[in-house]
Amino acid sequence: MTKTDPWVVHKFGGSSVADAGCFRRVADILDSLPGTRVAVVLSACRGVTDALLRLVALAERQDDAFREEIAQLRARHGAIAAELLEPDSAWSYLEGFDRDCRDLVAVLQAVKLTRGAARNVSDLIAGYGELWSTQLFLRFFEQRPGSRRPARWIDARRVVVAEWGASGPAIQWAESRANLAALVAADFTGTLIITGFIASDRRGVQTTLGRNGSDFSASIFGALLAASEIHIWTDVDGVLSADPRRVPDATVIDSLSYNEAMELAYFGAKVIHPQTMAPAVGDGIPIWIRNTFAPAKAGTLICARPTSTLPVKGITSIENVALINLEGTGMIGVPGTAHRLFGALREEGISVILISQGSSEHSICFAIPQEQAERAVAVTRTAFARELAAGQIQSVDLDPDLAILAVVGDGMAGTPGVAAKVFGALGSSGVNVRAIAQGASERNISVVVEGRSATRALRSVHGGLYLSPHTLSVGLLGPGTVGRAFLEQFAAQAPQLREQFQLDLRLRGVMGSSRMLLGQPAIAPAQWRAELESRGVSADLAAFVGHVRVDYLPHTVLVDCTASGAVAEHYPEWLGAGIHIVTPNKKANSASLDFYRRLQQARRAGASHYLYEATVGAGLPIVHTLRDLRQTGDEITSIEGILSGTLAYLFNAYDGHKPFSQIVADARARGYTEPDPREDLSGTDVARKLIILGREMGLGLELSDVQVESLVPEELRAGSIEEFMQRLPQYDSMMRGRLDGARARGKVLRYIGRLSAGGEASVGLAELPQSHAFANIALTDNVVRFATRRYCENPLIVQGPGAGPEVTAGGVFADLLRLAAYLGARL
Repeated sequence: MTKTDPWVVHKFGGSSVADAGCFRRVADILDSLPGTRVAVVLSACRGVTDALLRLVALAERQDDAFREEIAQLRARHGAIAAELLEPDSAWSYLEGFDRDCRDLVAVLQAVKLTRGAARNVSDLIAGYGELWSTQLFLRFFEQRPGSRRPARWIDARRVVVAEWGASGPAIQWAESRANLAALVAADFTGTLIITGFIASDRRGVQTTLGRNGSDFSASIFGALLAASEIHIWTDVDGVLSADPRRVPDATVIDSLSYNEAMELAYFGAKVIHPQTMAPAVGDGIPIWIRNTFAPAKAGTLICARPTSTLPVKGITSIENVALINLEGTGMIGVPGTAHRLFGALREEGISVILISQGSSEHSICFAIPQEQAERAVAVTRTAFARELAAGQIQSVDLDPDLAILAVVGDGMAGTPGVAAKVFGALGSSGVNVRAIAQGASERNISVVVEGRSATRALRSVHGGLYLSPHTLSVGLLGPGTVGRAFLEQFAAQAPQLREQFQLDLRLRGVMGSSRMLLGQPAIAPAQWRAELESRGVSADLAAFVGHVRVDYLPHTVLVDCTASGAVAEHYPEWLGAGIHIVTPNKKANSASLDFYRRLQQARRAGASHYLYEATVGAGLPIVHTLRDLRQTGDEITSIEGILSGTLAYLFNAYDGHKPFSQIVADARARGYTEPDPREDLSGTDVARKLIILGREMGLGLELSDVQVESLVPEELRAGSIEEFMQRLPQYDSMMRGRLDGARARGKVLRYIGRLSAGGEASVGLAELPQSHAFANIALTDNVVRFATRRYCENPLIVQGPGAGPEVTAGGVFADLLRLAAYLGARL
């Protein structure tokens, strides 16, 4: 073979030659290739090998249905030939096909009579698919007008000599090279059309190369032809960082080392099989994984020295795994324990996938396929029966229904923090790790997790290692005034957050009091209102939460923009299940102290986050400031403030020119009050905020501990809203009297909440000097003054708008972003 014009091997799998259109596509790809020497390895048409093996199974059962299935195979290939070939060529092809069918029937009839097929018989029958596909493609390729290269058909049975052993087919390289040299001249230029999958043994009897045999054929011919490259054409764009059916944001890896590819393949990734790569690896031949249906895409390069900068190349898993743990003090320091254990398993043909042992030698655990679990336990108990009887080994435990998650990448070696990201992501998504294994090469970190958590673990780790965006499954409860403003902000910012920070905020559900909208995979935030009207269904809180919380999305957050106590009652349940909560709803944090403590216990047990900055001061950083003061060691002496934007407006606007009842009516018309203004005037809302701040200070306050001055006349506390508004003017004189009295003393009226370190809490109307910080604020401002050990002579003041849907929604959205940062997003 000349070094100046090397061979390039292209292998096309079954999906690439599934029908006539696929044959045309393969021919177009070959015509577009540069160079003069191309070797093409073809699989059988999609599904044909399985169909041929099914013929054997039918014959063994003495089922004559194999004849009908042969007819179906003939019809399928005949249809492709009729579409691709000239009539004479198609007739000639089918003439040969019919001879093969007659031979097949004769062999299968013998199988039927003997009720069994030897391996060489099964291999003979299974290999017809590649003979049929390559002969058909050769005829089609040769008749195409303007074909640039002459083509020759190579029956791999006349070249590749393979002998099967315990490790699979072993290629006899010297004989195979001699066979190829006899068939193909060293100076041949053109296209070789080669049958994949099939070979012969030293006796000349047909055999196969096993599953993924056509990939193996490509690698074998790459080595025999001293090829410069091998291209494996399939139906995906390359090697993906994870299974896209389970991790929708999986991405194509640009390049892998041979070792990385073999690690990923071992753990179930759809990469070329490790054994099939061996000939290419031995000769250092680069392998490309490319998409027949998107040939312009670069694909993935597998080679000795990849240039990819990604430290982690893929995350994959093995499902249906069981873990067996052998434990006992009698194992400590005893040589040969592992040899006895794994020797016994080997003798019974049990495959061990993963081994984990602590340095104390007190226990060994190992993972095996689930279907071998019971047998493995029995073998282990038998091997250590004496030690079990003597109490030297305490237990042989079986843990079924598990999965192994493998993180693979050469770049992990010597890169600090990769393992921390893996385990941090698993912990954040509530996935428990049962066993861990990592080799000294640092190329692979393997963890055993519960099988039902495998998809969530894959998605979480994939996102945590920046192979995909950090994804939060978001469900909004309460699309009212604040909820609508939140969704507007969500729609405006989500694309930018995804592009700049790889943060994927996925709106999965919106639920109101009577209807809900569920998104699959997500709701377009800007279209939620129209979609709720057109395809919304009756509200069902349990179904809503179940939909938002799905295993394949690592993090779930419920944004509760209601003011509902009934919704808040579910917080402990949700937090305990690992669901994060962001809310401006004050009901939970101001409920009974017992409920509040259960809430915090559930949050800790579920390793979940609960954010509620907007419960006090809308978008102002009041709760956050208080928490920072305490966590940095400051001592809070007292807190006082105007904690209601509604009441701030009322007493800023009330100057005596208009009756107080008119000011209330104007505020209600502007949307500054609740629909029922009594909810604001009663002072209960301010009292709830004071309770929230008090509990943040560590005080065990109940709502009943707060002294509340209500501005709702006792006679008007019952009845309808309309009745209240009609009768409120009757009490204007009382409020006018308080205003005049304050003015006479040079003061102003403000509705204040006060809280001391000793637990004294009060809410009510107060007279303040006109020089006071609370006397000169904007119409709807909240203002909070913190007196502390550090800020004693000049207290710390937080001031700003404390009412309005936009600022409240902004506080909620800020909490959502804060949650994303807690979960690892880099904002």
